[in-house]
Amino acid sequence: MTATYTFDVFSSLDGFGSASGNWGGYWGKQGPELLAHRLATYGAEQRMVFGARTYREFAQMLAASTEESDVRDAWVTRMRALPATVVSNTVQEPLDWPDATVARGDAVDVVARLREESDVPLRSHGSLSMNRALMAAGLVDFVQVTVFPVITGKTGTEPIFSGAADFDLELIESRTLDGRTQELVYRPTPHV
Repeated sequence: MTATYTFDVFSSLDGFGSASGNWGGYWGKQGPELLAHRLATYGAEQRMVFGARTYREFAQMLAASTEESDVRDAWVTRMRALPATVVSNTVQEPLDWPDATVARGDAVDVVARLREESDVPLRSHGSLSMNRALMAAGLVDFVQVTVFPVITGKTGTEPIFSGAADFDLELIESRTLDGRTQELVYRPTPHV
């Protein structure tokens, strides 16, 4: 049986994965319902898959944080406790992640192999360029976009789908969290 793969990403309404300036994490819009839902989502057994840049950013952010900081929300702590694969030809072991290994090679080949070998679903949070390539290769089963109620037109960085192939999206699930944040789960299929 082939494991499913979910590309999980946070977004501003205008499609940016992050912003410069004084927004703060989650664009300052996280609430208790969102945090509880994220913890439940990451409570299930699964394997995380990260590209090199996202792994480095998470590891650096967590190393610089304290237990009391907003960076260490319960769902992030849970995510860090899950087994992880870092797809990279440059990251060296040992990793600053409790149960992580490096998989060398092309992300498409690595994830295709992981999908065949894994007994648990695969999930990636962030890793934009890697996940765009995986979508183009037909390896992403679900795109989970959490849309925060902000427009970051002047300060937005990391356009999530910039340069991506064209896809039709079938809405699988949707929910509103804390009365303002939308979580949308889609099944992507290449647009022909």
